[in-house]
Amino acid sequence: MKKKLFIAGDSTAAQKSGEAKPETGWGEKLSCFLSSEIEVRNYAQNGRSTESFITEKRLDQIIKEIGPGDFLLIQFGHNDQKIDTPIGTMPYGDYQENLARFVEVALAKNSFPLLLTSVTRRDNLPDGRLNPKTLGDYPEAMIALGETLAVPVIDVYRLTQDYYGRLGMEETKKLHLHLAPGQHPNYPAGVTDNTHFNDYGAHQIARIIAAAIRETEHPLKRYVR
Repeated sequence: MKKKLFIAGDSTAAQKSGEAKPETGWGEKLSCFLSSEIEVRNYAQNGRSTESFITEKRLDQIIKEIGPGDFLLIQFGHNDQKIDTPIGTMPYGDYQENLARFVEVALAKNSFPLLLTSVTRRDNLPDGRLNPKTLGDYPEAMIALGETLAVPVIDVYRLTQDYYGRLGMEETKKLHLHLAPGQHPNYPAGVTDNTHFNDYGAHQIARIIAAAIRETEHPLKRYVR
Protein backbone atom coordinates (compact mmCIF):
# COMPACT_ATOMS: atom_id res chain seq x y z
CA MET A 1 0.00 0.00 0.00
CA LYS A 2 1.28 3.46 -0.89
CA LYS A 3 2.23 6.00 1.73
CA LYS A 4 0.31 9.26 1.47
CA LEU A 5 1.95 12.66 1.47
CA PHE A 6 -0.38 15.53 2.31
CA ILE A 7 0.43 19.15 1.49
CA ALA A 8 -1.20 21.87 3.58
CA GLY A 9 -0.43 25.31 2.26
CA ASP A 10 -1.34 28.28 0.08
CA SER A 11 -1.36 29.18 -3.60
CA THR A 12 2.38 28.80 -4.06
CA ALA A 13 1.93 25.03 -3.55
CA ALA A 14 -1.64 24.53 -4.78
CA GLN A 15 -2.94 22.58 -7.77
CA LYS A 16 -4.10 25.07 -10.40
CA SER A 17 -7.21 24.84 -12.53
CA GLY A 18 -7.09 24.93 -16.29
CA GLU A 19 -8.17 28.57 -16.51
CA ALA A 20 -5.26 29.59 -14.25
CA LYS A 21 -2.56 27.87 -16.31
CA PRO A 22 0.31 28.30 -16.93
CA GLU A 23 0.32 29.25 -13.22
CA THR A 24 1.56 26.16 -11.36
CA GLY A 25 2.08 25.32 -7.69
CA TRP A 26 5.22 23.51 -6.56
CA GLY A 27 3.00 20.84 -4.99
CA GLU A 28 1.93 19.82 -8.49
CA LYS A 29 5.53 18.96 -9.32
CA LEU A 30 6.72 17.28 -6.13
CA SER A 31 5.74 13.80 -7.26
CA CYS A 32 8.32 14.12 -10.07
CA PHE A 33 10.98 13.71 -7.40
CA LEU A 34 9.34 11.01 -5.30
CA SER A 35 9.15 7.25 -5.48
CA SER A 36 6.02 5.66 -6.94
CA GLU A 37 5.42 4.32 -3.43
CA ILE A 38 4.20 7.80 -2.44
CA GLU A 39 0.77 9.22 -3.28
CA VAL A 40 0.67 13.02 -3.10
CA ARG A 41 -2.57 14.55 -1.84
CA ASN A 42 -2.30 18.27 -2.34
CA TYR A 43 -4.70 20.17 -0.08
CA ALA A 44 -2.98 23.54 -0.54
CA GLN A 45 -5.43 26.24 -1.65
CA ASN A 46 -5.14 29.72 -3.10
CA GLY A 47 -5.49 32.54 -0.60
CA ARG A 48 -5.32 30.43 2.54
CA SER A 49 -3.47 31.22 5.74
CA THR A 50 -2.99 28.90 8.69
CA GLU A 51 -6.09 30.54 10.16
CA SER A 52 -8.44 30.16 7.19
CA PHE A 53 -7.19 26.66 6.35
CA ILE A 54 -8.27 25.55 9.82
CA THR A 55 -11.52 27.54 10.07
CA GLU A 56 -12.65 26.30 6.64
CA LYS A 57 -12.16 22.75 7.96
CA ARG A 58 -9.57 21.85 5.36
CA LEU A 59 -7.38 20.46 8.11
CA ASP A 60 -10.34 18.35 9.26
CA GLN A 61 -10.37 16.68 5.84
CA ILE A 62 -6.71 15.77 6.20
CA ILE A 63 -7.45 14.36 9.65
CA LYS A 64 -9.99 12.00 8.06
CA GLU A 65 -7.48 10.66 5.53
CA ILE A 66 -4.04 10.70 7.11
CA GLY A 67 -2.82 7.54 8.82
CA PRO A 68 0.19 5.87 10.44
CA GLY A 69 3.38 6.30 8.45
CA ASP A 70 1.97 9.03 6.21
CA PHE A 71 3.52 12.49 5.80
CA LEU A 72 2.22 16.04 6.26
CA LEU A 73 4.11 18.94 4.67
CA ILE A 74 3.07 22.31 6.08
CA GLN A 75 3.90 25.61 4.35
CA PHE A 76 2.14 28.92 5.00
CA GLY A 77 3.08 32.56 5.52
CA HIS A 78 2.14 34.57 2.42
CA ASN A 79 -1.47 35.09 3.46
CA ASP A 80 -0.77 35.04 7.19
CA GLN A 81 0.96 38.36 6.49
CA LYS A 82 -2.43 39.96 5.81
CA ILE A 83 -2.77 40.97 9.45
CA ASP A 84 -5.39 43.63 8.68
CA THR A 85 -7.82 40.95 7.45
CA PRO A 86 -9.66 38.11 9.25
CA ILE A 87 -7.23 35.52 7.85
CA GLY A 88 -4.05 37.24 9.03
CA THR A 89 -1.97 36.00 11.95
CA MET A 90 0.87 37.36 14.03
CA PRO A 91 4.14 35.45 13.46
CA TYR A 92 4.98 34.89 17.13
CA GLY A 93 1.34 34.50 18.15
CA ASP A 94 -1.51 32.74 16.39
CA TYR A 95 0.69 31.76 13.43
CA GLN A 96 2.80 29.55 15.69
CA GLU A 97 -0.29 28.33 17.55
CA ASN A 98 -1.95 27.31 14.28
CA LEU A 99 1.18 25.59 12.99
CA ALA A 100 1.34 23.65 16.24
CA ARG A 101 -2.18 22.41 15.52
CA PHE A 102 -1.06 20.96 12.17
CA VAL A 103 1.84 19.23 13.89
CA GLU A 104 -0.43 17.83 16.60
CA VAL A 105 -2.76 16.38 13.98
CA ALA A 106 0.08 14.52 12.30
CA LEU A 107 1.58 13.20 15.51
CA ALA A 108 -1.82 12.09 16.83
CA LYS A 109 -2.21 9.94 13.71
CA ASN A 110 1.32 8.49 14.02
CA SER A 111 2.32 10.26 10.83
CA PHE A 112 5.32 12.48 10.18
CA PRO A 113 5.01 16.30 10.06
CA LEU A 114 7.52 18.41 8.19
CA LEU A 115 7.47 22.21 8.43
CA LEU A 116 8.56 24.21 5.37
CA THR A 117 9.22 27.92 5.62
CA SER A 118 7.61 30.02 2.88
CA VAL A 119 9.02 30.22 -0.62
CA THR A 120 10.42 33.66 -1.32
CA ARG A 121 8.76 36.23 -3.50
CA ARG A 122 10.57 37.78 -6.43
CA ASP A 123 10.72 41.04 -4.52
CA ASN A 124 13.69 43.17 -5.44
CA LEU A 125 14.80 46.33 -3.68
CA PRO A 126 15.50 49.51 -5.70
CA ASP A 127 19.20 48.62 -5.87
CA GLY A 128 18.32 45.23 -7.42
CA ARG A 129 19.01 43.10 -4.36
CA LEU A 130 16.38 40.57 -3.30
CA ASN A 131 14.38 41.81 -0.33
CA PRO A 132 15.59 39.65 2.59
CA LYS A 133 12.43 40.38 4.61
CA THR A 134 9.73 39.91 1.99
CA LEU A 135 8.09 37.30 4.27
CA GLY A 136 8.67 39.31 7.43
CA ASP A 137 9.22 37.28 10.59
CA TYR A 138 7.17 34.27 9.47
CA PRO A 139 10.10 32.05 8.40
CA GLU A 140 11.95 32.71 11.67
CA ALA A 141 8.78 32.09 13.67
CA MET A 142 8.31 28.68 12.04
CA ILE A 143 11.93 27.72 12.68
CA ALA A 144 11.58 28.72 16.32
CA LEU A 145 8.41 26.65 16.67
CA GLY A 146 10.12 23.64 15.12
CA GLU A 147 12.88 23.90 17.70
CA THR A 148 10.36 24.19 20.53
CA LEU A 149 8.34 21.18 19.35
CA ALA A 150 11.38 19.17 18.21
CA VAL A 151 9.81 18.91 14.75
CA PRO A 152 12.00 19.11 11.63
CA VAL A 153 11.93 22.29 9.56
CA ILE A 154 13.29 22.83 6.07
CA ASP A 155 14.16 26.48 5.56
CA VAL A 156 12.76 26.77 2.06
CA TYR A 157 12.77 30.56 2.42
CA ARG A 158 16.55 30.63 2.81
CA LEU A 159 17.04 28.06 0.05
CA THR A 160 14.91 29.99 -2.43
CA GLN A 161 16.43 33.33 -1.44
CA ASP A 162 19.87 31.85 -2.11
CA TYR A 163 18.68 30.37 -5.42
CA TYR A 164 17.19 33.67 -6.58
CA GLY A 165 20.35 35.47 -5.53
CA ARG A 166 22.45 33.16 -7.69
CA LEU A 167 20.16 33.57 -10.69
CA GLY A 168 19.90 37.34 -10.55
CA MET A 169 16.92 39.60 -11.07
CA GLU A 170 16.38 39.03 -14.79
CA GLU A 171 16.74 35.25 -14.71
CA THR A 172 14.22 34.86 -11.88
CA LYS A 173 11.52 36.22 -14.19
CA LYS A 174 11.65 32.84 -15.93
CA LEU A 175 10.28 31.18 -12.77
CA HIS A 176 7.19 33.34 -12.44
CA LEU A 177 3.95 34.11 -14.20
CA HIS A 178 5.16 36.84 -16.54
CA LEU A 179 3.18 37.02 -19.78
CA ALA A 180 2.89 39.75 -22.39
CA PRO A 181 -0.56 40.82 -23.66
CA GLY A 182 -1.89 38.23 -26.07
CA GLN A 183 0.78 35.67 -25.17
CA HIS A 184 -1.66 33.26 -23.47
CA PRO A 185 -5.47 32.99 -23.86
CA ASN A 186 -5.97 32.80 -20.09
CA TYR A 187 -4.30 36.20 -19.67
CA PRO A 188 -5.26 38.29 -22.72
CA ALA A 189 -4.11 41.51 -21.02
CA GLY A 190 -0.87 39.91 -19.87
CA VAL A 191 0.27 39.40 -16.29
CA THR A 192 3.24 40.23 -14.09
CA ASP A 193 3.14 38.07 -10.97
CA ASN A 194 6.20 37.86 -8.75
CA THR A 195 4.68 35.47 -6.20
CA HIS A 196 3.23 32.62 -8.25
CA PHE A 197 5.15 30.24 -10.47
CA ASN A 198 4.87 29.04 -14.03
CA ASP A 199 5.39 25.38 -14.89
CA TYR A 200 9.18 25.70 -15.03
CA GLY A 201 9.37 27.68 -11.79
CA ALA A 202 7.18 25.23 -9.90
CA HIS A 203 9.37 22.36 -11.10
CA GLN A 204 12.51 24.15 -9.92
CA ILE A 205 11.06 24.90 -6.48
CA ALA A 206 9.88 21.31 -6.08
CA ARG A 207 13.38 20.16 -7.04
CA ILE A 208 14.89 22.37 -4.33
CA ILE A 209 12.46 21.05 -1.72
CA ALA A 210 13.05 17.43 -2.68
CA ALA A 211 16.82 17.87 -2.59
CA ALA A 212 16.54 19.45 0.86
CA ILE A 213 14.39 16.57 2.14
CA ARG A 214 17.04 14.14 0.96
CA GLU A 215 19.61 15.94 3.12
CA THR A 216 17.57 15.51 6.32
CA GLU A 217 17.03 12.54 8.60
CA HIS A 218 13.27 12.77 8.06
CA PRO A 219 11.65 9.41 7.14
CA LEU A 220 10.41 10.93 3.88
CA LYS A 221 13.98 11.05 2.55
CA ARG A 222 13.94 7.37 1.63
CA TYR A 223 11.22 8.11 -0.93
CA VAL A 224 13.07 10.95 -2.68
CA ARG A 225 14.64 9.93 -5.98
